[in-house]
Amino acid sequence: MLEGPFLWFILLWVFFLPVLFGIGGFFMFRKFLKKLPKEDGKSDMDWEIYYVEKTKNLWGKDQLSLLNELVSPVPELFRDVARQKIAGKIGEIALKERAKKITIDIIIRGYIIATPKRDHKFLRKKLAELNISTDQYEQLFN
Repeated sequence: MLEGPFLWFILLWVFFLPVLFGIGGFFMFRKFLKKLPKEDGKSDMDWEIYYVEKTKNLWGKDQLSLLNELVSPVPELFRDVARQKIAGKIGEIALKERAKKITIDIIIRGYIIATPKRDHKFLRKKLAELNISTDQYEQLFN
């Protein structure tokens, strides 16, 4: 029968494999839910892509570098998803306000709105590092 280190390897593998499948399945299920169409026929991801595409000509190099700086604390594995979500929210705000270009104010507002409440502590820290005052944006944090 099974004895020694091989037995422990099998037991650990039997434990870790379902855990890894569970973690991967969780993230795949979240992505699946974001792709489900809403009442208007478009999913959350479709709207994000729409807003990014509609406003890509409004972005300047400085604004893109600020966006990249703001998403830098996000782990690299999730950074592209975070950048897409935040850029989509910024684009939505810019289109609603009929902005001629993306401004720092629009970027900060979109960044705050697109960020989950649990991450606002890190968001405030990052804005403080960049010497950006959050006083005028306090209502968005609540």
